[in-house]
Amino acid sequence: MPPPTILYICGSINQTEQLHAVSKAVGSHVARFSPYFGDAHVGLARRLGFLEATIAGNKRRGWCLDYLRDHGLEIDEDGRRDDYDLVVTCSDLILPRIARTKPLVAVQEGIFDPDTWMSELWRRARFLPMWLAGTSLTGESHVYDRYCVASQGFKDRLVEKGADPDAICVTGIPNFDDCKTFYDNDFPHRGFVLVCTSDGRETFKSDDRAALVKRAQEIAGGRELVFKLHPNEDPIAGPAEILRLAPEAKVYTKGKAEHMIANCDVLVTEWSSTAFVGLALGKELHSNFPREELERLAPVQNDGRAAANIAAVVHEVDRELRGQKRRRFPSRARSAAEATTAAPSPAAEGSR
Repeated sequence: MPPPTILYICGSINQTEQLHAVSKAVGSHVARFSPYFGDAHVGLARRLGFLEATIAGNKRRGWCLDYLRDHGLEIDEDGRRDDYDLVVTCSDLILPRIARTKPLVAVQEGIFDPDTWMSELWRRARFLPMWLAGTSLTGESHVYDRYCVASQGFKDRLVEKGADPDAICVTGIPNFDDCKTFYDNDFPHRGFVLVCTSDGRETFKSDDRAALVKRAQEIAGGRELVFKLHPNEDPIAGPAEILRLAPEAKVYTKGKAEHMIANCDVLVTEWSSTAFVGLALGKELHSNFPREELERLAPVQNDGRAAANIAAVVHEVDRELRGQKRRRFPSRARSAAEATTAAPSPAAEGSR
């Protein structure tokens, strides 16, 4: 069988880095990359500016394209070539036709948003767009053939939401699978209290920045206070707002948050996946998520093998499904009778 031709549907910079790492681990194949996209109605919504709160918006699309060009990767915007054997996507919240009709591997990026009334509404009325509930519905499309997740805790969550256990592979996820490497950095500060903000206002969620700043000041108790803004926040208005409330603070809009976390004594987050880095590095951690939930979901630390683990899943799906007609919901949990007679899959053995 010739090497596969694979479309990688990227998203945020973190998601794009993750899929780039997977593509390198896959080895010999034709790899093309696209920013996140959907069918024609999604493209229209993007052009009208309705999707700026999501990875399908124009701003993050531009960032993704810049990354792909900077790294010399072959770009096929919106998968127009349509000659693919397999698709790898960073999220199943928006799935274009090509992702619904080709073998599909999805890769988890980070933590999911908490469930809201919109999440429950979608579960009862599935004609609504999944992305309206943020990332809380991640993995619930059941359109993918495999979902590669960060930990057993995330697998358990998706199975509880109706996924076939054999479709969920605990591979770890790139950028979160070897956090000790973040100690090797040149960030100039040490021993401070770090606040990694979330883009709640930009994504139409409840947000009280003044309360966050006050909480951080109380935790700092006079220690050096550093803020790292979410990339989706306004790089001018965001720092100005924080400095009005905490003129003693240092505010960064750029730089690698993980390096800052490695150098801090205390990490304060809201709904950010950076909490996982703080947890892995043993930092004093303050998060809106309960600590026991973070510990249950914490990504496995496997010395950076996540990309190779995901690549093994990609190869398995290609061998198993290339050229075959797909079921509409291949990863939906099977009936008890089907589960009893189905043979276990060998991919990522011991981690499903």
